[in-house]
Amino acid sequence: MSLDRPAEVRRRAATLGLVGLLAALATAPAALAAPDATTASATVPADLERAAGARLGDVRVLAHFDRAAGQVAESIAPEPGGSVVIGMISARQVVRVGRDGAVQVLATMPLPPGGGATTPVVGAPDVTGVARSDGGAVYFLYSSGQGGLTGIWRLHRSGEPRLVVPLPADTFPNALVIDRRRHRFLITDSAGGRIWQAPLSGGEATVWSADPALAPAGFFGANGMKIHDGAVWATNSDRGSIVRIPVTKDGGSGRAEVRATGLEGIDDFDFTGRGTEILAAINQSSKLVSVGADGAHETLLDADDGMQGTTAVIVRGNRVYVTNGANLVGNDPTLMLAKLQRR
Repeated sequence: MSLDRPAEVRRRAATLGLVGLLAALATAPAALAAPDATTASATVPADLERAAGARLGDVRVLAHFDRAAGQVAESIAPEPGGSVVIGMISARQVVRVGRDGAVQVLATMPLPPGGGATTPVVGAPDVTGVARSDGGAVYFLYSSGQGGLTGIWRLHRSGEPRLVVPLPADTFPNALVIDRRRHRFLITDSAGGRIWQAPLSGGEATVWSADPALAPAGFFGANGMKIHDGAVWATNSDRGSIVRIPVTKDGGSGRAEVRATGLEGIDDFDFTGRGTEILAAINQSSKLVSVGADGAHETLLDADDGMQGTTAVIVRGNRVYVTNGANLVGNDPTLMLAKLQRR
């Protein structure tokens, strides 16, 4: 497959994974929309660099995945003991990686009727976000372009996944977070630029926020998501931003504030445990960056360190897990492990 196409197509495709690349190369890029002027925004220069922050050491590859089989690593859910659960986009799989790097396939979702060509934006079905409850239940997102398949699935011990929260066919659910305090799921919708909520026990989903700061500008809007310090934080891949949405007393959404910009192609992220300092995966440029409370950012890992289409990061204590999807450059999707060195 040739990548000798307009740079704008390649830039947008980088935020979408393998199937997004195929879709982007097949169609002309949509025009970028200007950010909504009514959205609260921090005045952070897009190219501001950080003077100091977290550092990573002992960086190593824990597991290699099968790129030819579509194992484009997308998301990470940690488990007790050091293993992690990962969603694999094009393979439509959920896998577990043990402390020793052994990879076990937990579930493979079936192709929908018609092959999933109606999947929003990308035109092919994907497994994306994963989450694990305190009780050990594994949940994951499936986007298929069809009702009755798109939504939150639970992986049962029998090995047969079950749909617990259906989502509309025109959504592209991407990040999945369990809000333990309010016993609910939160889900980013990259196609619609929204965050949905649904009961942890399962059932109907409703829109929690459709703030303009979450909206796409041609391809993917809201992407990665975390809950931190009384707010929901989300990335916007098209706009290269990190957005903070306060949670109101009744659990609703307040007005969004853009906390960082200049992060074109940003995917997933996590907090380091030091205030609002963030580690963010930049899919487009194959980087892992740190983002300070003031929005300034600094590259910690890049292609020289083995980054290839970096998609997700999770911090647990001083352990940092990073996935590389190898979706635009390279052919070696991996799970990497590093040691967080706070300064």
